[in-house]
Amino acid sequence: MRIDVWLWAVRLTKSRSVAADLCRSNRVRINGKIAKASASVAVGDRVTWRDPLRDRDVEVVELLPKRVGAPLAAKAYLDHSPPLPTRVEREAVGLRDRGAGRPTKRERREIDKLRGRN
Repeated sequence: MRIDVWLWAVRLTKSRSVAADLCRSNRVRINGKIAKASASVAVGDRVTWRDPLRDRDVEVVELLPKRVGAPLAAKAYLDHSPPLPTRVEREAVGLRDRGAGRPTKRERREIDKLRGRN
């Protein structure tokens, strides 16, 4: 089964085109290897990608050929992702003064450290 179809079928992405875009931008990995949208996924594979809020890590439990309801979709994978950061943590990380420009390399490293992305 294709990875972009599976991500869409288990409701981890909003649409199949969003899942394909994730794969095209080299953000999706299957068992540690970068995956194209047409890459095959099997039961037992670990799929990782970076979400806007956190890194996601799921294990494939079931292959679903088409999109199903949320309760059934939740049974198709095991989520090994770290918990979502609290609202206070999210607000503290992303604040920059208006007109301050892009963050420097040092500031980006500090931001990544706060977000837990080492």
